Amino acid sequence: MNSSVPADQRREPRLLQAFVEVTATLVDDYDIPEMLHQLAGHCVELLDASTAGILLTDQRGSLQLLASSTEQTRLLELFQLQADEGPCLEAFRSGETVTVADLADATHRWPTFVPHARQEGVCAVHAVPLRLRRQTIGTLNLFNRRPGALGEADARVAQALADVATMGILQERAIRRGEVLTEQLQSALNGRITIEQAKGVLAHAGGLDMDQAFQTLRTYARDHGAHLTEVAFRLVGEDRMDPREVLRQGGTVAG
Repeated sequence: MNSSVPADQRREPRLLQAFVEVTATLVDDYDIPEMLHQLAGHCVELLDASTAGILLTDQRGSLQLLASSTEQTRLLELFQLQADEGPCLEAFRSGETVTVADLADATHRWPTFVPHARQEGVCAVHAVPLRLRRQTIGTLNLFNRRPGALGEADARVAQALADVATMGILQERAIRRGEVLTEQLQSALNGRITIEQAKGVLAHAGGLDMDQAFQTLRTYARDHGAHLTEVAFRLVGEDRMDPREVLRQGGTVAG
């Protein structure tokens, strides 16, 4: 591609495609975990972020991890939840975006989270609430391995992606019927647990790390036109499918 073309214009086609994929969730039949994993991937690809994670509330109002771009990010998000402190939790509780350009300056703010995050190589965080009107249902979290605030244009894109994803989850029928919303969010959280179990099955069967196992699972689901959670249930349910089939058709050969 011509390097003389401004960066924003070079990014525009990929950005439009990202919005097309996320807004596709507004149809009746969609898979929330897969949509959120797509969103995390788009954020890393399109924005000035090293990794991304997404937290969502369960039926009790507690935050749970739903998606992450890497296994390391998944563990960092889980640590944040366990420590009950950090920029992502603060963004959720306040309903406002939290930006930390250099975590070295925030040790007093989050004394447990910051040392752990810096040990994992994270230097900056940008956390965006998933919010519609007065209802906040989670956060979109961008982590960077170098200090620096997210640029203004990137921050607007992150907010727009978060807003579209929120509307995809909180459809009008769910807003009007609280029981549907609760059921939908809880189903997504249950599906996430099953996905983690399926990743473990594939990792063990194929000698893979967890990131490789997850990519194999996603590839198989996409190639077969199936939901991510559907394939995961087939791997860990009572009538379990052979993980070697997923490894072969998902692009990985079991060792």
